[in-house]
Amino acid sequence: MKNSDLYLQLEETLLAFPETLGAFRPEELDLVPFEGSWTPGQVAEHMILANSGFLELIRGACMDTQRKPDEMVDGIRTTFLDFSTKMKSPDFVLPVKEVHEKRAQLDALATIKQRVLEAVREEDLTKTCTSFSLPVLGYVTRLEAFNFVLYHTQRHIHQLKNIRRSLS
Repeated sequence: MKNSDLYLQLEETLLAFPETLGAFRPEELDLVPFEGSWTPGQVAEHMILANSGFLELIRGACMDTQRKPDEMVDGIRTTFLDFSTKMKSPDFVLPVKEVHEKRAQLDALATIKQRVLEAVREEDLTKTCTSFSLPVLGYVTRLEAFNFVLYHTQRHIHQLKNIRRSLS
């Protein structure tokens, strides 16, 4: 995938998430749609935590990569786009707020989108990020990190759409 293709996919996906969240009325943000589910507000909180954390990782310490920079991309895509599998988030990106404010979440998501798109244009995607080792994956390249943001966000768009159907 070329950087321009990645940029366009990120732009589309990072726009689709807040659009999907926007379909919820403010009073629906903290409704539990079904047992074991997060609320729409919790999904958005999780995405804000995760994607802002990835921005810190991408903009943080890096080194030259000693393997193919896209080595883990297919695995990341396959894992996150397998909607039949339920996943457990690491504690550091679990939502903790009980009440969510829609406008604040949409504003935070817009800022993150802008910063992600700036970073994908500016950074050397072949470098390995060394400031944090991800659970299961270990150290990832910037290219893999951006793909994580892409496919992880797509997974949660799918989740929000399921919640929307359940609340309708």
